[in-house]
Amino acid sequence: MLVLLSCGDRSAGSDAWRRFPAVPSPRFGPRQIRAESSMVRRYNGSTGAAPFDSLRVADIGDVNVNLYSLPDSCRLIRESYREIVASGCVPLTLGGDHTITYPILQALAAKHGPVGLVHVDAHTDTGDAALGERIYHGSPFRRCVEERLLDCGRVVQIGIRGSSYDPDPHKYCREQGFRVVPVEECWMKSLEPLMREVRAQMGDKPVYISFDIDGLDPAYAPGTGTPEIAGLTPAQALEIIRGCKGLNIVGCDLVEVAPMYDVSGNTALLGANLLFEMLCVLPGVKTL
Repeated sequence: MLVLLSCGDRSAGSDAWRRFPAVPSPRFGPRQIRAESSMVRRYNGSTGAAPFDSLRVADIGDVNVNLYSLPDSCRLIRESYREIVASGCVPLTLGGDHTITYPILQALAAKHGPVGLVHVDAHTDTGDAALGERIYHGSPFRRCVEERLLDCGRVVQIGIRGSSYDPDPHKYCREQGFRVVPVEECWMKSLEPLMREVRAQMGDKPVYISFDIDGLDPAYAPGTGTPEIAGLTPAQALEIIRGCKGLNIVGCDLVEVAPMYDVSGNTALLGANLLFEMLCVLPGVKTL
């Protein structure tokens, strides 16, 4: 069984301080993705996947959060997901800022043990603190490492790019055993060879997919709080997600859609389609 959820659309957490202080930019992301998902149909005409014929799929609504406390919001998310995964569901989550992945992985690791991670993003999200806070959208994977939620030898981060506060911004990731794939290694090429390597690395153990929409170039996905130039293309995003077919996927999320920065709705439409592609590669999905 699979569950579609939204998480963080009313969250106090925000990535918008980089563009407009105190504006919670991704809070309405799940709502807009839901709206744009009306354009997504039942079958994947490219891969033949028939997820709605293969799984019981339900949108069970929003996860409650505490508007005045991000740590307490993480607790509420963690407790909600523990119930969800205990019931045998595979959560497919609409975010919200990337903070939400931390409590989700707490819940998943409690059931599955440390999980592998396919992480698409412009940023590694392994920062330690921001403005004195250790829980924020740029730190989820450092917190996950500290709590041993990740199988660090099975973590791949794809599309990483942008300016940095540090001269060696990927040092921490390398020290943990992560594979970091800078965007320069993705330019002007198919990512199918990369995903063959990723599948071999992940093996048959549990894997989580976390997709930050800013992994894509802002020409395609301007509706996000921390855009970085020269990113992945939508076609490459499809190659990454479709390349996860056959893995033991125990959950997915798509985060950081900020509708206020894209009045066209195209970013949320792209997000809805990428979530559908994730649905199509889950274990148990049959092809026609």
